[in-house]
Amino acid sequence: MQTGPNVSTLIDGWVEAGRADDAIFITADDVTWSAGRLHATMNRVAARLRDLGLGREDRIVLVLDDTAAFPAVLLGAMRIGAVPVPVNFLARSDDFGYFLDDSYARAAVVDSVFLESVGPQVAGRPDVMLIVANGPGPEGSHSLDDWMEEGTDQVEPVDTHPDDIAFWLYSSGSTGRPKGVVHRHADIAATCRLYAEPVLGIGPEDVVFSSTKMFHAYGLGNNLSFPMWFGSTSVYLTGRPTPDRLLERVRTYHPTLYFSVPALYNAVLAHPEFDQTDWSSVRLGISAAEPLPPEIWRRFHERTGVEILDGVGSTEMLHIYCSNRADQVRPGTSGTPVDGYELEVRDPDGHLCSPGEAGEMYVRGPSALSMYWHQYDRSKEKIRGDWFLTGDRYRVDDDGYFWYEGRVDDMMKVGGLWVSPIEIENRLMEHPSVREAAVVAVEVEHLSRIKAVIILADGASDQGGLVPELQEWCKSALQRYQFPHVVEYVEDFPRTATGKIQRFKLRETAH
Repeated sequence: MQTGPNVSTLIDGWVEAGRADDAIFITADDVTWSAGRLHATMNRVAARLRDLGLGREDRIVLVLDDTAAFPAVLLGAMRIGAVPVPVNFLARSDDFGYFLDDSYARAAVVDSVFLESVGPQVAGRPDVMLIVANGPGPEGSHSLDDWMEEGTDQVEPVDTHPDDIAFWLYSSGSTGRPKGVVHRHADIAATCRLYAEPVLGIGPEDVVFSSTKMFHAYGLGNNLSFPMWFGSTSVYLTGRPTPDRLLERVRTYHPTLYFSVPALYNAVLAHPEFDQTDWSSVRLGISAAEPLPPEIWRRFHERTGVEILDGVGSTEMLHIYCSNRADQVRPGTSGTPVDGYELEVRDPDGHLCSPGEAGEMYVRGPSALSMYWHQYDRSKEKIRGDWFLTGDRYRVDDDGYFWYEGRVDDMMKVGGLWVSPIEIENRLMEHPSVREAAVVAVEVEHLSRIKAVIILADGASDQGGLVPELQEWCKSALQRYQFPHVVEYVEDFPRTATGKIQRFKLRETAH
């Protein structure tokens, strides 16, 4: 499907092609939206936003779960040249104030269930208009539900340049305030043409489901831009993506493409209903956000027959730029570069590393961020000409596959030797008593030591000799110094909204 420079015209193309009624883009619970309905609703929202005086480059913060309101507002805003800014609806109340102030937002569209935390922040900023979705709002607010039901069905899209700002996403990062990542209208097209089409082979017959929400770059592509570009059906899920609810979506909607993250692949594998769930509709699993341990890949493949394509992407690059391919998967790797993207591994001085030598991954490609908003120094540090410095430490094997070795700042030096936490974590997860493991460096009696934080498998016990057993388990397959000196057991790890382990918090609580 070809599109003009304004992203919202994606839907126009399907309507003009005569698929207004037969192309089902959204389905979830009792909601089914055709291309025609999404087109009409997007225009109604665009018209009402314009009536409020909003237009080119005006920022609109979106605090929305994955419902039909999300694409209606995102596309409606871009249609009038405004800039939607989806944010994590699980953020702290003061973070919402930061999002509003940092973006100079003129309006906020908020799901009614989030008003308790977001409402006071909007109320404290009289210049910010409040638009409430999926329920009633306070006096003086506007009702998105009413907007979506009636109004003009035709709004001409603002003529935008491909390099115009289309939307922002906030990258959580590991410390400090979230960073506003600015993307252009051209960026979505690049991810669809270069990744979704050649790597996934996505088409109109596909039904896609993503456990990752659309406020995140990974989920935005999975559940919105890819289905709209190729005419696929997108299955939405509101609320927490718990293992039982993910399995229910597979049983009910029979997705053909299943997007998730390592922590949730692991969680559904441990659920008692996993083996009673029919996975035969799924032709590919996709994983991102953090590397997929090979043991999780093997367990999932053995029990379903489905290959998981692990890959690496980022908010800054909008989606996946290095990926495994169907029938060419090498478990434990992030695959090979997506065509149209270039990857290099460089040492701390910026020199190219030799094959097998680890260094920081640099990436360049057509979906890269324009800048970090209000972060001039950070933009200069991370964007070097065409290259973006990922902060991920990788090595490349002789076949061109990329092996993740941790974040650059996660590497540990023990006894004068550099240690990658990923190798130890992957080995620990091969032990039958371990469901998940995270490894960090800690200080013990003024010496740097390796600590493993373990989530035990069902039925496993931390009594007796499990710690020395795990230590020997690592020594038997890795270098003799690559074993945990300290082991701690937890029920779960601190995680980001996408399930990524926050290792810095494990270091903060180390003892």
